[in-house]
Amino acid sequence: MYYYYTYTPPYFLFIAGLLSGVLSGLAFNESLKQLVKDWTQNRSSRTLANMRGARLFIPFLGIAGGICLFLTSGLEIFGFPPPFTFIVAFPLTVITCGLIWRQLGQILMQLEKGGSKALDLDSFWG
Repeated sequence: MYYYYTYTPPYFLFIAGLLSGVLSGLAFNESLKQLVKDWTQNRSSRTLANMRGARLFIPFLGIAGGICLFLTSGLEIFGFPPPFTFIVAFPLTVITCGLIWRQLGQILMQLEKGGSKALDLDSFWG
């Protein structure tokens, strides 16, 4: 017995995930710039790492959601079944975004302790 299954790959979700990630990344970039600018002008008692709140976390969640949707639909385009693609894409996204969020906190602490010279990577190869 032959089964004919017509399947349309989720191209729309692929593009939507990509656009969501990129646009949330732009919002995250502007929020981070504003946060660092406010901190350098005020030098408040709050540390930069503690200032990471909803201003940064909401765009970061948008990036994570866009990445997860992009990965899931990208794997579906290559013919993998939807439950499998979500099982692969979701943990990969959570682990990667968790490590990036942790690294951001460490970079903000380093920026706070040593200023922008602490992040000068050109001095290693110059």
